[in-house]
Amino acid sequence: MAEVVIVLQNALRLVVTAALLSGLWRGLARTTLSAATRRSLWLTVAVVYVAWLLASEWFALSGAFSRLPGLPAAIFLPLLIGLPILLRSTLVGRVLDAMPWPWLVGVQVYRVFGAVFLVAWAAGQAPTIFALPAGIGDVLTGLLALPVAFSGSRRRAVAWNVFGLLDLINAITLGFLTAPGPTRLIVPDAPSIVGTYPYVLIPAFAVPSSILLHALSLRQIRRRASAVPSVLDGTARSHAPSAVVVPTSST
Repeated sequence: MAEVVIVLQNALRLVVTAALLSGLWRGLARTTLSAATRRSLWLTVAVVYVAWLLASEWFALSGAFSRLPGLPAAIFLPLLIGLPILLRSTLVGRVLDAMPWPWLVGVQVYRVFGAVFLVAWAAGQAPTIFALPAGIGDVLTGLLALPVAFSGSRRRAVAWNVFGLLDLINAITLGFLTAPGPTRLIVPDAPSIVGTYPYVLIPAFAVPSSILLHALSLRQIRRRASAVPSVLDGTARSHAPSAVVVPTSST
């Protein structure tokens, strides 16, 4: 089973990475930033993201996540660094304003891969108290991603983001409470494979990256709801989703 998961994970990471970087490039193209600035920003994000992905793979293979503070650091350090930048940067805000908001929702269709926890549970390789809520929550988030994105409803998108975030928070909490070590408060009914390669890459990389995507999506929706015309350039207005009404100047 591990071999199948490795193949699926590698294929999924390639597809998601390509989708994210392609979407960023298209979003940058809709802004009024200079071509040099767009290329520099895209390359910076691409290098950081790929380096993060490769570093997670290396640490997972080396067994670093099986020892403290390996896995907690892998989950929380990217959030401590990334959230302030993504939520406060004016430049990030300009890019979000130029991108259709459904994109950041629909891209998380990859969350259906959380079904791997359900498969592991069915095989007796993951504890019930962790695998069922984490697996079902991830699968539901992934299955609802595209319908919510195509619905054009920002209210549904906010609810979907909140649900996806709560699912990840619940999975992190249950993971720590059932994993061997000082944080274990619940003795599971089966040994867990979550801390082993390749499954450990889900909490070590997929979880924090998904949280960052949820944060970006919520910021984007909030900015669209406020519909501040000064941050939406003419190019962005022409590509804005039909569900968003952007006021234009009378001059």
